[in-house]
Amino acid sequence: MAEINFKKYIGEPNKERLIKAFKREEIDRVPNFEGLIEDKHVEKMLGRYAGNTFAFSGDPAKGKIDLNKTRPMFAKDYIEICKIIGQDVIMLADNWTPFKKEDQKNSLVLAFDKSVKNLKDFRKLIKPDYKDIEKIINYIKEYKEAVVNTKIGIAVSFGSLFQTLYVFIVGFEDFMIACLEDRDFIEEMLEISTDYWIEFSKAVVHEKVDIICIGDDVAFKSGLFIPPKLFSEIWIPRMTKIIEPAVKANIPVQFHSDGKIDDIVEDLIEMGVDCLNPMDPYCIDYKEYKKKYNKNLTLSGNIDIGFPLVNGTPEDVEKDVKEHMKVLKPGYGYVACSSHSIVNYIPFENFITMINSIHKYGLY
Repeated sequence: MAEINFKKYIGEPNKERLIKAFKREEIDRVPNFEGLIEDKHVEKMLGRYAGNTFAFSGDPAKGKIDLNKTRPMFAKDYIEICKIIGQDVIMLADNWTPFKKEDQKNSLVLAFDKSVKNLKDFRKLIKPDYKDIEKIINYIKEYKEAVVNTKIGIAVSFGSLFQTLYVFIVGFEDFMIACLEDRDFIEEMLEISTDYWIEFSKAVVHEKVDIICIGDDVAFKSGLFIPPKLFSEIWIPRMTKIIEPAVKANIPVQFHSDGKIDDIVEDLIEMGVDCLNPMDPYCIDYKEYKKKYNKNLTLSGNIDIGFPLVNGTPEDVEKDVKEHMKVLKPGYGYVACSSHSIVNYIPFENFITMINSIHKYGLY
C-alpha cells in the first residue's frame, strides 16, 4: 500500500469558520476540531515529542498529575498541528476541579485518590481558589500572543462538574449511590465545584477566548447515570450558571458527553449550548439527530474510533466520513471529528485518512 500523507486542503485555519459553524452559518468547508490528539500521533506529525494536545508532560486523567511539570502543549507546537490538519483553534484543557490535600510528606497534591466518602472527608480537602484560575489565565495570555500573526483561535475546555467527583474524588459507584442516598453530601460538593467553575468561566470570558468547551460525561450507552428528574434538579441549574457568562458574551459553547443524552438535549439548547459533541455512535443515530436538532444545535463528531478508525482500513474510514458528510453537511451546522479522541491505538494512516476525507468531502 502506498504511503498515506496529509494532503493540502482548501481554506487556511481560521477561527471564524468554526465560530460560524457553531452558529450554523455559511462557511467554505466543514471544520475539523479534535479536542485530544494523543502524543504518539503528535510526534509523528511534528517529527518530535511535544506531548498530547491536552498537556505537554502528562495527563491527569491517566494518573500523571505532577503539579510542577504538567502544563498545556506549547503554543508553537499546537499551531503547527493546526496548519498540518487544517484545524481552526488551539485548545487549553483544564477540566478537573482542583481539590487538593496534603500527602504523607506534607506536600500539596491533587485529591485524586477516590478517598472521599462523606461530608467529613470532603471538608478536609483544600478547596480550589482563584490562584488555580490564574494559572490557566496565564496560559491563555501565552496562547493569545502566539496566534497574533495567524487566524487561529483559542478554545478553553473546562467544567467537569460530575466527572471530577466520580472519577477522582469519590469514585463512580459511591458517587452515584450518594446522589440517591446522601443528597447533602452531593449538594455541597457540587455547590463548591459550581462556584469555582462560575468564576473560572467569568475569567476566561474576560480574556475574550473564541470558543468555550464544557466536558462532563454524564451518561451510559443506555441513558443518564442518574434518574432524569434528579439530574435536572442537581446538574442542569448549576451547569446553566457555569456557561452563562459565555452565553451572555455571545461566545459559542460546545458541550461534550459520551453516552445516550437524549433526555437533556432540549435542556442544553435552552441553556444556550451551540454545539453537541461527540454524538456517541453506540447509542446516538446521527441521522435522527440531524432531523430533530440541527436547526437549533450544531452537531459534532460521531466518526467511530472503534470501526472504522481503530479496526477499519483507510478505505473504510473514507467511506464512513463520506457517509457522515452526505447527511450532516447540508444546511451547515456540522463539525467533523472522532467519536472520542485521536488515541494512540488508532493507526496513524487512518487518522490521516480521516482528516483528508473531511477536507475532500466537506467542501461547500
